[in-house]
Amino acid sequence: MSAKLAGQVAVVTGASKGIGAAIAQHLAAAGAAVVVNYSSSKAGAEKVVAAITKAGGKAIAVQANVAKQEDIVRLFAETKKAFDKVDILVNNAGIYEFAPLENVTAEHFHKQFNLNVLGLLLTTQEAVKHFGPSGGSIVNISSVAATAGLPGAAVYGGTKAAVVAATQSLAKELGPRRIRVNSINPGMVETEGVHAAGIAESDFRKQVESQTPLGRIGQPEDIAPAVVFLASPDASWITGETLYISGGLR
Repeated sequence: MSAKLAGQVAVVTGASKGIGAAIAQHLAAAGAAVVVNYSSSKAGAEKVVAAITKAGGKAIAVQANVAKQEDIVRLFAETKKAFDKVDILVNNAGIYEFAPLENVTAEHFHKQFNLNVLGLLLTTQEAVKHFGPSGGSIVNISSVAATAGLPGAAVYGGTKAAVVAATQSLAKELGPRRIRVNSINPGMVETEGVHAAGIAESDFRKQVESQTPLGRIGQPEDIAPAVVFLASPDASWITGETLYISGGLR
């Protein structure tokens, strides 16, 4: 087990499945103690924790809906209680709903912006209170949708473009406190959510693959190692960056 993150404590939001679960497991494999946050899937989060502890790592599961301020405060209180500090935050929790313009409603808008943007900002706000004098690393999970201009994704793509803008702004704001902030923009990744939405077997998937230079959609394991890199001392002079992990799709 490499110990690139030995002694570090990481909070990963939305980590009960998909990309978040892979990120949590890779951070733990690199030596970090990991808080596996989940909103509703307790069983999923406990499965991730069990996999980490079986591999010799340290992890706990903490329920919190990161669109709610009081839940966010409790998430970091539980983290502090278990591991005494926070060094790494991965803002992975998010939702996506596609809708053509005529179906966009205030509810559709606020549901996504409240979690994908406001939730990310409030989670970051609380996390930095717990970072020590040596700073820390924040990795935001955005999406290729931030810049791809996908039809039906005016709201979702808008949330992810906002994440990129916030990343760059926060990198400058938090740099003097030695807190680095970077964003990862994945392409389509095969997750439980993609299967549940019926996208995994769809013509849309085939279309995406045909437009992707590397000819396939991603797997959670394609994303997680880059998070470990950005969280680690290897990336100590990298902040405000947006890394596309999309097989060349833009």
